[in-house]
Amino acid sequence: MAEPVIITAAIVGAELTRKETPYLPLTATEIGEAARLACEAGAAIIHLHVRDKKGKPTLDLKVLKQAIVEIRKRCDPVIQVSTGGAVGDPFSKRSAVLQAEPEMASLNMGTMNFGNEIFSNPIPFIRDLAAEMKKRKIRPEIEIYDLSHVELATQMISEGLIEQPAHFQFVLGIKGGLAATVQNLELLISRIPKGDSPTGSSWTVAAVGRHEFPMVEESIKRGGFVRVGLEDNIYLEKGVLAKGSHELVQKAVVLARQYGRTIASSAQARKILCLASG
Repeated sequence: MAEPVIITAAIVGAELTRKETPYLPLTATEIGEAARLACEAGAAIIHLHVRDKKGKPTLDLKVLKQAIVEIRKRCDPVIQVSTGGAVGDPFSKRSAVLQAEPEMASLNMGTMNFGNEIFSNPIPFIRDLAAEMKKRKIRPEIEIYDLSHVELATQMISEGLIEQPAHFQFVLGIKGGLAATVQNLELLISRIPKGDSPTGSSWTVAAVGRHEFPMVEESIKRGGFVRVGLEDNIYLEKGVLAKGSHELVQKAVVLARQYGRTIASSAQARKILCLASG
């Protein structure tokens, strides 16, 4: 029997604005409420970006910590902070978010075209981030946008810089990365290290825009986990804005149950992902 589906809710992001959707949470209180609703809907992990007083993306540690406080007042998800920030953020600020001591953090595995911009992740920076996560016992989510990113992750795992069982996220549909197709998903699944655990490496699929739910369904069918949320997609269906990430979580829950998959609680997610608190 397949493991319960771990649902990650990416509730803020670094690119989206209120011009695209009025339901985007910006303040710490709004982020706390959005997290609560997502958790009540079935999310076990909150992927977290934060915004400043003007609603712009920020890596300010005080703002990040306040958002985490507001989330913890309301619910107990695994909090996974973004070390990607917004395109162009300095490396020093991107690594400083680890001082918030989250249970998980994103680990982007390569420099790439990201739409019309360049998302910079040189190998020395990736290695330094991985080492800092290991030191702080923060579980990395290995972000895979292209096949070469798997190769680097495999090398770092073999060196012990990333511990097994590793957790991967396949980010599909970004302009400049791998397209959101079944063939690409199957290729990525086949290439990640199997590891020493009975289930090997774990993996999540995050696809953007109209690709979100077709790839959610494909991941569920293949025994994987899923990420949804306003960061990746603002529509519940064509032309209908989701009134928050929780509605997208609810839709993922329905799909999971159609395929006989149960939904992981945050406690189950901690155990499955071998988190320090699990």
